[in-house]
Amino acid sequence: MSRPARILAAATAALGAACVLAVPASAAPATVTFDCEARPPIVGPQHAKFDQDATVTAPATVAPGGALDVVIDPAANTVPAEVAGYKIKHIKTFALKIPIPANSTWVGADLTGGSGLGPTPPKIEVSGNVATLSFPGPLAGGAAFELPTVTAHLKAGTSGTIETKLAGSSYADPGLTFTAVVTQLVDIEAPTSCFPNPSPVFTKTTIG
Repeated sequence: MSRPARILAAATAALGAACVLAVPASAAPATVTFDCEARPPIVGPQHAKFDQDATVTAPATVAPGGALDVVIDPAANTVPAEVAGYKIKHIKTFALKIPIPANSTWVGADLTGGSGLGPTPPKIEVSGNVATLSFPGPLAGGAAFELPTVTAHLKAGTSGTIETKLAGSSYADPGLTFTAVVTQLVDIEAPTSCFPNPSPVFTKTTIG
């Protein structure tokens, strides 16, 4: 592997770990292993994996047609200042996809808190059956940041189970995307696609 490739592979792992939702521990935290592919110019695709704990809360039961909230409360984190002795300039174009669970209907979402995410506030948008939390950044290397708390408001269906998990099944169908910018004489941009592998179920709410 060439020197630029090694730098970008290391940056992908470190930046991914810093960027993905990092939520406080709970009685039963889930650990997500993200499988990532960075696509820098010239050197070709680079791969890395990292683990991330996540806690998502939802009620154990809900009445048919009833309202329920799923809450994701991220913890503060820091973008690495350097990886393997090389400076990380910034990360940008962050997007995390969260499927709208089967047996439920999307009502809306609230974003509260968050800091250090750049001049443009984060937003959450729905397309089809997927809600995407995104912001353009940039987040400078070494900078502290905190993602907003996401409270998703859902309406239960008539029966069954509402399960919460992340989107993504492959590099071509990612659940998390961002661009890492590494400085090595010149800026090197690496668009990065990640998916949970395996993809755990965070919460289960029984309708009834």
